[in-house]
Amino acid sequence: MSDERFPGWHGTTILAVRRAGRVVVAGDGQVSVGQTVMKGTARKVRRLKPGGHDVVVGFAGSTADAFTLLERLEKKLESAPGQLARACVDLAKDWRMDKYLRNLEAMLIVTDGKDIFVVTGAGDVLEPEHDVAAIGSGGNYALAAARGLMESDLDAEGVARKAMAIAADICVYTNGNLTVEVLG
Repeated sequence: MSDERFPGWHGTTILAVRRAGRVVVAGDGQVSVGQTVMKGTARKVRRLKPGGHDVVVGFAGSTADAFTLLERLEKKLESAPGQLARACVDLAKDWRMDKYLRNLEAMLIVTDGKDIFVVTGAGDVLEPEHDVAAIGSGGNYALAAARGLMESDLDAEGVARKAMAIAADICVYTNGNLTVEVLG
């Protein structure tokens, strides 16, 4: 995501891996402005408990925008407990159609331990085809690494951690300070 008001802001790699009944969401901690690392320990993966159901969300983009979306998602989940797909679609509709929300610069990976969705401001609610989803500056590196590692004997957390390490070695906007949440 890019915003003309903040040129050169980069950061974030978020990866979700589903394997053997477990879903792992991992996010790095780096926020960069141009060639400067502004923070190396940002926490971009959060656990929500709307209505007593565990949901993990990873976000890329503007932090304030992402928190606005997290609050909206939590309200959607509270009004439709246990219906993650419905909540994500409703959020994407609001995000796309609401005059204020339309300007938010963020992307989300959302999971309840069974389903994984990538939610975007373009109105997309996407399910990964290969049990792996990734967003952010280093997302494509982490995605490629994780898809390759899915053929290994590693468990979901092992795949996520190794793929994030590979992404951190390649992407200058990704570091190895991980936040990891596991469901299932």
